[in-house]
Amino acid sequence: MEIKVNFLDKLRLEARFDDFTVIADQPIRYKGDGSAPGPFDYFLASSALCAAYFVKLYCNTRNIPTENIRLSQNNIVDPENRYAQIFKIQVELPADISDKDRQGILRSIERCTVKKVVQEGPQFVIEEVANLDADAQALLTLSPDAEARTYIPGKDLPLEQTIANMSGKLASWGIKIEIASWRNIVPNVWSLHIRDAHSPMCFTNGKGATKESALASALGEYIERLNCNHFYAGAFWGEDIARADFVHYPSERWFKPGRKDAVPGGILDDYTRGIYDPDGELRGSHLFDTNSGNVERGIVSLPYVRHSDGETVYFPVSLIENLYASNGMSAGNTLAEAQVQCLSEIFERAVKREILEGELALPDVPQEVLAKYPGILAGIAGLEEQGFPVLVKDASLGGQYPVMCVTLMNPRTGGVFASFGAHPSFEVALERSLTELLQGRSFEGLNDLPQPTFASEAVTEPYNFVEHFIDSSGVVSWRFFSAKSDYDFVEWDFSGEGKDSNVQEAATLLGILADMGKEVYTAVYDELGAVACRILVPGYSEIYPVEDLIWDNTNKALLFREDILNLHRLDDDALEALLERLENNELDEYSDIASLIGIEFDENTDWGQLTVLELRLLINLALNEFEAAHDLVGAFLQYNDNSLERKLFYQALNVVLEVVLDDELELSDYVANFRRMYGDARMDAALGSVDGSVRFFGLTPTSMKLEGLDRHHRLIDSYKKLHKARAAAAAASSAAGAVSMRA
Repeated sequence: MEIKVNFLDKLRLEARFDDFTVIADQPIRYKGDGSAPGPFDYFLASSALCAAYFVKLYCNTRNIPTENIRLSQNNIVDPENRYAQIFKIQVELPADISDKDRQGILRSIERCTVKKVVQEGPQFVIEEVANLDADAQALLTLSPDAEARTYIPGKDLPLEQTIANMSGKLASWGIKIEIASWRNIVPNVWSLHIRDAHSPMCFTNGKGATKESALASALGEYIERLNCNHFYAGAFWGEDIARADFVHYPSERWFKPGRKDAVPGGILDDYTRGIYDPDGELRGSHLFDTNSGNVERGIVSLPYVRHSDGETVYFPVSLIENLYASNGMSAGNTLAEAQVQCLSEIFERAVKREILEGELALPDVPQEVLAKYPGILAGIAGLEEQGFPVLVKDASLGGQYPVMCVTLMNPRTGGVFASFGAHPSFEVALERSLTELLQGRSFEGLNDLPQPTFASEAVTEPYNFVEHFIDSSGVVSWRFFSAKSDYDFVEWDFSGEGKDSNVQEAATLLGILADMGKEVYTAVYDELGAVACRILVPGYSEIYPVEDLIWDNTNKALLFREDILNLHRLDDDALEALLERLENNELDEYSDIASLIGIEFDENTDWGQLTVLELRLLINLALNEFEAAHDLVGAFLQYNDNSLERKLFYQALNVVLEVVLDDELELSDYVANFRRMYGDARMDAALGSVDGSVRFFGLTPTSMKLEGLDRHHRLIDSYKKLHKARAAAAAASSAAGAVSMRA
């Protein structure tokens, strides 16, 4: 994690990381003001807090109350060497906790990350640099030997070269990648989390059988999501980019809706229109993009090549964002390598959906087949030694598709987790199923898995599949575990041979789709020197229902974004119009405003916690609609999960509104004791919200210029680096083309 430090007045310092700011000072005896803890105090507190976190985690997973558990830490300093210290952590446990759990709690403290780092002894490297942002990949701690050549199935180049090439490309775009965490809880299963040090909202996870393969996986996913703009999906990119020569890619085209808001003729083709608009309800306004919000400019669309005949078809950005999420995008050392990964991913998700929604029972992989892969068996054994039974299933549906499944059961909670993986190689698909199962997870994280069910409607509900797509945490049918399988086991193999194996495999996978009657559309993004592509298979690779284009379109953000950002500037008529739209557009009242309008608010602020319900409440207050506001306060206090400070404010507001709305009560009779209960600052805010002197309490003013929204600006900064690189590449290509024509 990158922590940037600013020098403040006197001896005060400011450390900034993620969305947090920490102030440090020195005690008065050391010439400070004593206004904040010192740096060493924070260090001491970190180990105590970390120990308490692991106690809390242990207790939460076993439903042990923590109200009567107390923990303290003392540091005992050696009088002859103040750097030699003993950290004594003591825990006071209630008498009703069993001996087993007492020992478990003490063992949980041993897992404290701060303690382990201190005991290991971190290495400090102190150096001067010309520019803090220049050494873009300094935080990639894993540096494979440049002379080594480690080949794995599916990669056209050695892992070492793959890592060097990808990290070099990211550095050339000015993106500083940091490794936030590593996981290796069972043998031969590695995962890591990487992110942009400046814009941590841009992150990916990698997985593999080794550290190197996991890092290559994470970097590849990062480049694919950059090239396909996935990090910035749904976000407002600001007015400058919205008016730029291009918004997404230099190759984009803009189309104006036709008469009566008709979908313009230049986008999609007959095949895709039949899939996306079966009932003739799709309109041009459904296809405006949320990133620019520039409806006057039209519908921004991207070129895709139709595989069957090589023709170019333009797909609206909004359609892709609404239906496909991240499905079918990949990066690789070569285009064929990326295509195999894209297609494998598409088969993985589609076959997984067919199996789970069809409540199919899969055949077990025979033990003699598993014995061919000792590394995978070692990982499975590591899970079973921890008390997690593992089922290894053939998900190829009788050898039709290159898909495998590894399912974990948690007898402690009754939860299950079905993890799928796909690749033309049986071994690689099996390995991916296992590494996907544990990607970014600790053993404690396996305690949150849902229980299987015989209720078919819970399994077949469309958004259960969305949960499976996001993190495989959806519900699984008990029928999936039947000993009577719906298919026979097949030890399938779709892999190619030799140096062109990826080319052969891509052709094989495309052939399967062709035999199914599916059309395939591909966009290649290699103008920045890193190969990435995105593949769409309409009617097969969608993640969200096609009807979302009409009934749950993300571009509903355009109905709200400008007015919400300008909230403090709206007059009563504009507020009433905004309130009407919030009430009449079938919004989930507990959904967050940040997602609705595509703005990355700091989640630790009131903007970041703001929901549709709370915004309606605050607008009613501003309009002096106190009865409606009072009803919404009650709903907020009953159901909303917000900060304690925000809840106390609404408790204070609630009693003020109850008095104001009761003709027999006088507010002046109660204010003194309200202040004793809630404090002056909180009561000033509550009273001001009613008398009109305080509007939209807690929401700092901003606008379409995004003033004060540092987190969102960091996201835009990340995109601007990419946008600048694309513009430069397009200019260079255009110049080269002009020279070629003159020659």
